[in-house]
Amino acid sequence: MTLHHNLIAGEWVGSNGVENINPSNTNEVVGLYATASADDAKTAIAAAKAAFPAWSRSGILERHAILKKTADEILARKEELGKLLAREEGKTLPEAIGETIRSAQIFDFFAGEALRLAGEVLPSVCLNIGVEITREPIGVIGIITPWNFPIAIPAWKIAPALCYGNTVVFKPAELVPGCSWAIVDILHRAGLPKGVLNLVMGKGSVVGQAMLDSPDLAGITFTGSTGTGKRVAAASIEHNRKFQLEMGGKNPMVVLDDADLTVAVEAAANSGFFSTGQRCTASSRLIVTEGIHDKFVAALTEKLKTLVVDDALKAGTHIGPVVDERQLATDTDYIAIGKQEGAKLAFGGETIKRDNPGFYLQPTLFTEATNQMRISREEIFGPVASVIRVKDYEEALAVANDTPFGLSAGIATTSLKHATHFKRNSEAGMVMVNLPTAGVDFHVPFGGRKASSFGSREQGKYAAEFFTVVKTAYTLA
Repeated sequence: MTLHHNLIAGEWVGSNGVENINPSNTNEVVGLYATASADDAKTAIAAAKAAFPAWSRSGILERHAILKKTADEILARKEELGKLLAREEGKTLPEAIGETIRSAQIFDFFAGEALRLAGEVLPSVCLNIGVEITREPIGVIGIITPWNFPIAIPAWKIAPALCYGNTVVFKPAELVPGCSWAIVDILHRAGLPKGVLNLVMGKGSVVGQAMLDSPDLAGITFTGSTGTGKRVAAASIEHNRKFQLEMGGKNPMVVLDDADLTVAVEAAANSGFFSTGQRCTASSRLIVTEGIHDKFVAALTEKLKTLVVDDALKAGTHIGPVVDERQLATDTDYIAIGKQEGAKLAFGGETIKRDNPGFYLQPTLFTEATNQMRISREEIFGPVASVIRVKDYEEALAVANDTPFGLSAGIATTSLKHATHFKRNSEAGMVMVNLPTAGVDFHVPFGGRKASSFGSREQGKYAAEFFTVVKTAYTLA
């Protein structure tokens, strides 16, 4: 089997390959991927630092051309790359192809942004003096990404970093190296100069730690667990570097008495269970008012019965496997905790077998939950959701905001009054009305509040806030 190497200083290097296993069929090896050492990471950082002066002053047309060529190739290979994504992460093939298309759109967007770099020219309060305000790249960016969106999240970090003239050291999640290797290979062949983009695959405790310890990283953008995010923050403060964190969520979906039941059920099912619930924007707290509670639970339960859990590549599969054995154990542990806490298991909760060995779990719905239970406070990151009964809108809003997290929130209602009030008063970075809480356009800002996020927003024009620094210059006429 071909060994996929790390890219360091423009060369494909590395050994000690690790097998990438298909969670839909654990007998299948998706590929063999090299493991970087701490020294490899240091070499990659040095290469990125050496490449920064030239790349930071490169022409906007060069950056545009490379990013556009990358977008075009990803889009042309969407079926192939989508299949790779489904095989290594377990996302259903339609979802995987959709994510691949989104990554192409992100590169295309930032190809355009490279041509729209702008600043301001202002008059000074003093006569005969001009003031220019410009944005400049900050330096070497460390990028650390999770396993749940193995092509979209790398895209929305790498594309703006390169667009604004930074150089990159990229460490993807160990579970999903395939999509990351493919995207780096495409960028490399698109014409990036040596050292501008470096790929170091391997363990977070080794490669990630070497990145955190380096004084030569000007910034780190991280998506992953809250615990690791805190370590990224502490290490970054030590080196006085910029850092951007996207972490966990315990997102609410409020369903009011006046909601369209079909709309509410579709939004809740999509939010809580599609992508196997492995989205930081998933709704795992379904906060439902008394008048519609029983009808909603019955309708959602019937909907869950129709969802097919099977191989990610099979036609007709709605929910693929959990990503690996460790995550499956976490999910089943939380299901046991929910029962112990007194929540009622209304549907699912069992591991299931399919034609091939894999990490298959039924979508799981609890009722009679309270907002104080661990299953309502802690992120599970699986196809597990809990229904919390409340009296009215005011209680629903209070319960929705009673969480240490604040990434995404949703409401199902036909009341313009309540929808407007919820959008204004929800303590979340993103709010959806009569829509799933998961899913944000590629050109709009992504991010949350409280323990969900730290730093400036990702995606769209707001990405410039992290990947650039503002300079103010005065000129005497």
